[in-house]
Amino acid sequence: MPAPRVAVVTGANRGIGAEIARELESEGFQVVRTSRRSPAGSAPARASALPGEYVTLDVTKADQIEALARSTAAGLDVLVNNAGVLLDGLDADVARRTLDVNFYGPMRVTDALLPAIRPGGRVIMVSSGMGDLSGARGEAHARMSDPRLTRAQLVDLVELFVRDVAGGEHSGRGWPSSAYSVSKMALNALVRVLARELEGDPRAVRVNAVCPGWVRTRMGGPSAPRSVEQGARTVVWLATMPEGVPTGGYFRDERPIPW
Repeated sequence: MPAPRVAVVTGANRGIGAEIARELESEGFQVVRTSRRSPAGSAPARASALPGEYVTLDVTKADQIEALARSTAAGLDVLVNNAGVLLDGLDADVARRTLDVNFYGPMRVTDALLPAIRPGGRVIMVSSGMGDLSGARGEAHARMSDPRLTRAQLVDLVELFVRDVAGGEHSGRGWPSSAYSVSKMALNALVRVLARELEGDPRAVRVNAVCPGWVRTRMGGPSAPRSVEQGARTVVWLATMPEGVPTGGYFRDERPIPW
């Protein structure tokens, strides 16, 4: 009897993450939901990764990431990095905290869980249209959009953004005045970096980013035109596609879109 397919979904206590987890379960996955806290009315979040229960995971905390990696070491098939924040204002503290969750968080979680991903597995980053690279100008755009960008260069670039914000120089250097936008640009760039890093891996793990669109969630607000079902659709499509899965791509509505 084949092992059950296992998926990990971060930020699964509400909104798009909760819907992604629900739909993956309906597709036959055993889903490990993670969140900093469990939703009201559910069992408390646990340290162990039991399918159907909430696992305590703050993506900025190394010990919690390591605990999740240990408890999923038997194998998983899909990792959905959905957890994220949208903070008001822009200063060095906002820039640092936003990048810590939205960029470094998915990178840490992916690195920790990658050894357990089975052949044909998928890593999916939930990005945003605000992460379109056209939002950057000049040197910032040229460096962020470079298809040869390495992981070390990408990390240097996001650290430069924080320093530029602290020095009041970010706009003049071509950065948008939104830490959220820069964090999602960096996440998109990370997808391409990871896809290149995994080119020789015999497991053929596929890594992609998804823009869910403007969705009616606590983050998106009640005026957003899309439902959580619409927001989750492309993530579930990439997670369940039986063959011909692309890698290093950026998708919305089950179609590739420009970076």
